[in-house]
Amino acid sequence: MKTISSFNFAGKKAVIRVDFNVPLNDKFEITDETRIKATIPTITKILKDGGSAVLMSHLGRPKGGPEDKFSLKHLVKRLSEVFGVQVKFAPDCIGDEAVSMAAALKPGEILLLENLRFYKEEEKGDVDFAKKLARYGDVWVNDAFGTAHRAHASTAVMGQFFKDKVCGKVMQDELDNAEKVLGNPDRPFTAIMGGAKISDKIQVMERLLDKVDNLIIGGGMSYTFVKANGGNIGKSICEKDKLDLALDIIKKAEQKGIKLYFPADSMIADDFKNDANKKVVAKGEIPEGWEGLDIGPKAIEEFSKVIENSKTVMWNGPMGVFEMPNFAVGTEAIAKAVVKATEKGAYSLIGGGDSASAINNLGFGEKVSYVSTGGGALLEYLEGKELPGVTALKS
Repeated sequence: MKTISSFNFAGKKAVIRVDFNVPLNDKFEITDETRIKATIPTITKILKDGGSAVLMSHLGRPKGGPEDKFSLKHLVKRLSEVFGVQVKFAPDCIGDEAVSMAAALKPGEILLLENLRFYKEEEKGDVDFAKKLARYGDVWVNDAFGTAHRAHASTAVMGQFFKDKVCGKVMQDELDNAEKVLGNPDRPFTAIMGGAKISDKIQVMERLLDKVDNLIIGGGMSYTFVKANGGNIGKSICEKDKLDLALDIIKKAEQKGIKLYFPADSMIADDFKNDANKKVVAKGEIPEGWEGLDIGPKAIEEFSKVIENSKTVMWNGPMGVFEMPNFAVGTEAIAKAVVKATEKGAYSLIGGGDSASAINNLGFGEKVSYVSTGGGALLEYLEGKELPGVTALKS
């Protein structure tokens, strides 16, 4: 693959697939700029070389055409501040206006196209749609690792229309950091898996059983394991059709000599809300009408000790319903343990999505080794799957 550092963009018009799928509040202000800031090295390099940049992205999940709340126009003011140039905006990603604006683009200038997903052809991987997007420049840069697992028009299909295809800095860093845990990691290697469902993480968990020394399982998915082992979980979230799968993972871990850790206790509540009545109970002892919404103090202590004594740490998924302050204690404690391990010399990879949000919201983004911007894409890469967005850069 051609890399951003090895390619000279002087006089080139780069069409860059970025991942600007950022959260906005009700005033259309960006509440987490992680994905935007991650693209600064790629875009800055192109402009400094004497090239121009045509940026394309999706935002949200528009149903069937343009919707104001999903318009990328809301990003223009902030992007202009971040890059120090007035970012131009094309109100349609494939219209005549966009074509003429791209053609008039001068070195050092940036053009942002409207949301690609306003056209259903984007997600369908439509070749004609991809060809229209390819008209805007003479080199294709894919810097959207977060959508690299999708064979969409802009993330993979349009690569066939370019001789020069370049891997952006975000994409390169994501792949390099994933390889640090997949390759030959320093040991002990601890993986922390959280979130609601086993079904979302089963393949990556099975692959990690061949890599890790310790596997910590928390969050909602842990209750499926507890239930499978005959414990009482009250009305906690549980995938009843995955009980055998949970037992299979436990058995495989034992066979491979992997230390498997489940929460020794849970913070439970009598309702799914922040101000519900709450109390701590031991594993497998949740009464009827109550549900586990966070890991308990004993679990925090045990998990933290394992993490802090590790040389490689990979974390994907929260330990509880961290959106509710009263049930964010476990997730925050694990974040602090990962930071401590990193300070002691460990390598730490934070999987995208909720784990990345938790780390960044706590202000720990600079205190861990790497925070991934791609949740689903990272999981699929860790599972060993081929990512269409990466394959398109190699062909």
